[in-house]
Amino acid sequence: MHRFLFSTILIALIFPAGAAFGASKPHVIGFGKWTTVKWCAGPEEANCVDLKMRALYVDGRARESTLSAVHDITERLFVVRRAFRVNDTLPGDPSATHWVWQRGGWLLVDRMTGRISALALPEFDPSYSVVSWYRDYAAYCGVSDDGKKLFAIVFQLDAASRS
Repeated sequence: MHRFLFSTILIALIFPAGAAFGASKPHVIGFGKWTTVKWCAGPEEANCVDLKMRALYVDGRARESTLSAVHDITERLFVVRRAFRVNDTLPGDPSATHWVWQRGGWLLVDRMTGRISALALPEFDPSYSVVSWYRDYAAYCGVSDDGKKLFAIVFQLDAASRS
């Protein structure tokens, strides 16, 4: 009788604890409101254009700044263009810090895990390349390392980057 009572109590204590460890916490992915920022490009940064930027939130915390609309890869995954701020002041420069916005690469976001990872698109230049998405295919013009050649590239996300 004591064994049965002991094993019943032990199972009653262990089973809920095991279920709690096995359950995954759902993540909440959201975006902030659009904000307009200046982006200056060119040799002397004379050409300034307005970019619309918004924050990417995971579980209520701002994790990244993004530029483009979201493109769904699967029900679980989507891609979005990254934006970031850079301190453009040289070391030892006595003037105040000068922060500028830059366009970045693409981010792959997993809705289930809340994981954000950078996509490495071959020959992609954040300043000049524009990507067109179709499902898990990205089509864009790539730029060679010396900047003298353009490549038309169609790239499919592989299973490793989607898992």
